[in-house]
Amino acid sequence: MNIKRIFGAVLTVLGIAALFYAANLFLTTTSGGNQNTKMLITYGVLGLLFFATGISLVRATKDES
Repeated sequence: MNIKRIFGAVLTVLGIAALFYAANLFLTTTSGGNQNTKMLITYGVLGLLFFATGISLVRATKDES
């Protein structure tokens, strides 16, 4: 059981969830409110960061069993 791979998978799933939430905010926003724009940027950036970090951890960790 490799803890880095598990952590990478969790980060990847969190990143995907944050990106889906940002996409949902983008699609459901009817007015260009300042609060919605801040939330959209925040969730989008965090989603990309978590997703990229998770994929990087999964790819860089070698299977040693």
